[in-house]
Amino acid sequence: MARKKAEPDGGPGSPWLNTFADLMNLLLCFFVLLFASSSVDQGKFNEIAASFQNTFSIFSAGSTAIGDGVLISNGVSQLNELDKYINSMGKLAENDEPANDAEEEMKEKIEDVEAMKLSESEKLAEAISEALSENEIADQVEVDFNAQYVRLTLKGAILFKPGSDVLLDSVKPTLRKVGMILERYSTGEIEIEGHTDNVPQNNAQFRSNDELSSARALSVFYFLLDNTALDPAGLKHTGRGEYLPIADNSTAEGRNRNRRVEIKIYNSLSSTLE
Repeated sequence: MARKKAEPDGGPGSPWLNTFADLMNLLLCFFVLLFASSSVDQGKFNEIAASFQNTFSIFSAGSTAIGDGVLISNGVSQLNELDKYINSMGKLAENDEPANDAEEEMKEKIEDVEAMKLSESEKLAEAISEALSENEIADQVEVDFNAQYVRLTLKGAILFKPGSDVLLDSVKPTLRKVGMILERYSTGEIEIEGHTDNVPQNNAQFRSNDELSSARALSVFYFLLDNTALDPAGLKHTGRGEYLPIADNSTAEGRNRNRRVEIKIYNSLSSTLE
């Protein structure tokens, strides 16, 4: 009788394989029972969902984003609403009124200060005009003023020869009297400005009107230093060339007016001097 061939280890009839299969069945039944016995707290889930929706706008297609979904839920076609949101964050629209009462108060204070400065310049101009009349030189010196300074204007024709920066002897008495008035009434900075017409300068001494105007201002500056007790620290001199005309350079009369020296006497509220 032939002997039966032995089955290899791990075959269908292996005892351990049957035991393993039984264990898997038991585990499957165990987890099915756990799932069947559990329940979801629907109320708590809804609360958590609502909290995330209100905070992060991740539900309902972002409908709780800026302006019920503008820019997020409704897409980039809503970018034209951007300026509306910028305005809501503090940017003033073109037709908005001033931001607050503090700005209005500051504006009023600035206007008050300007009014005080203008009033001081006006009083100073009146006193200087009276002094010019007393010294019989009012016809040689023009006086005007603004909120910063009183301006004395001397025509260039009485000060210098054409193209020259040397003061004429005939004008020196007038400048001495002007210097005395400056000593008496100036309480702040004094600025001496030279001006020319637009006729080009190109000679051995001056290459341009800029140089000529600067030299003329410097001549008046030196004269005042030598003939008055004015503090040099309070005197400035500048050449403005042909760039600030007060009349039409196309006429001889206009060019004559533009050739001038201005002396600006700053009032105490506008001066940079301590």
